Amino acid sequence: MWRGSATAASAARALRSRVLPDSSHYPATALAPIASARSSSSSSPAPAAAAGSAVAEATAAAAAVSRQAGSICDALRHYGRCYFELSKARLSALVVATSGAGYVLGSGNMVDIAGLCCTCAGTMMVAASANTLNQVFEIKNDSKMKRTMRRPLPSGRISPAHAAMWATSVGVAGTALLAWKANGLAAGLAASNLILYAFVYTPLKQIHPVNTWVGAVVGAIPPLLGWAAASSELSLNAMILPAALYYWQIPHFMALAYLCRNDYLAGGYRMFSFADPTGKRTAWVSLRNCLYMLPLGFFAYNWGLTSEWFSLEASLLTLGLTIGALSFVLEPTPKTARRMFYGSLLYLPAFMAGLLLHRLPNEQKEHNVTQTSEITGILYGAEQQDEERARQKREDRKPSRIHSRPPVAYASVAPFPFLPVPIYVSPQAHEL
Repeated sequence: MWRGSATAASAARALRSRVLPDSSHYPATALAPIASARSSSSSSPAPAAAAGSAVAEATAAAAAVSRQAGSICDALRHYGRCYFELSKARLSALVVATSGAGYVLGSGNMVDIAGLCCTCAGTMMVAASANTLNQVFEIKNDSKMKRTMRRPLPSGRISPAHAAMWATSVGVAGTALLAWKANGLAAGLAASNLILYAFVYTPLKQIHPVNTWVGAVVGAIPPLLGWAAASSELSLNAMILPAALYYWQIPHFMALAYLCRNDYLAGGYRMFSFADPTGKRTAWVSLRNCLYMLPLGFFAYNWGLTSEWFSLEASLLTLGLTIGALSFVLEPTPKTARRMFYGSLLYLPAFMAGLLLHRLPNEQKEHNVTQTSEITGILYGAEQQDEERARQKREDRKPSRIHSRPPVAYASVAPFPFLPVPIYVSPQAHEL
């Protein structure tokens, strides 16, 4: 134990003698330069001050860049949120879903995924443009309603000119995309629907209750758009989903107008429920349009759009919505209206899912594709025949390079020596 401590002490003294120079081994004259260097570094603070100022400038620059990046992120977040609300993204998503369903129904055995994506993107842009223009025209009305006063335009978060520029840009881009990737019929339907919604339905909401039926027409066009984008034409069985959407919107919006009657009245809108304080007429209109949807499943099967199972499923779905409308007729209260409203929210996705699940390939498109292939094959065969004839003519015009040999004059040999030897004339001699 003692030996270990002594050894440790001797090791410590040796280390200290190496680190700290001893005055006995190193005279003062040898240590003078070190002391003078220390005193000079402590007496001249200019390099340290320069380094400190450089660090301060770098810190300030980093803080400025951080503030600028933060302001850019805040601006992007602010305008992104405004564009999201102006476009009514959830409602536009529903429009895109109906358009995509129409595209799938109008396709043949194979669905063009790229075409489907382009059609949905173009529809989304056009729907966002229409919804934005609707809010640009209704700033004053929206500012009077509790449900809409916190939108970007009434709250002042974005200017009307900015919103109008956003609507114009996305509307033109969406229509151009549909014309480029789909066809002119789909682009025309999209442009006409935008005009009908923004410039006919929107002002009509403040003029006459017929706006509900005009809005139903607007909602029924997107499935036709999708069908036209897939098949480049419209047929009778293309009307099943648009008809379902048209009749579905009447009870849906009748229930909504009844529940938000006071809010719509404050906003200056003319709705059908305003002239119906008891709600009886509103309920009867809802029930009548539910009854119109009952045979749609049978029509879809009869016209070759779906299998027979869909006719049963669609009838059951419509019967459930009709029972909700009937309860609204028997007891027109906010409770029954809300029940019918929620039932309509469940009805539409179930109906569309059944259509897509039980759909049959579009026979008209398959026939068109087959006919186009046959015509293409015929034209290709005719072109091949023309090329073969032209090649044969070119071969015939070339001079023959094979010279025929004269035949052996067997007739001049015995046993007939008295016959003359035949003379052979080549074809080149005739030509000369």
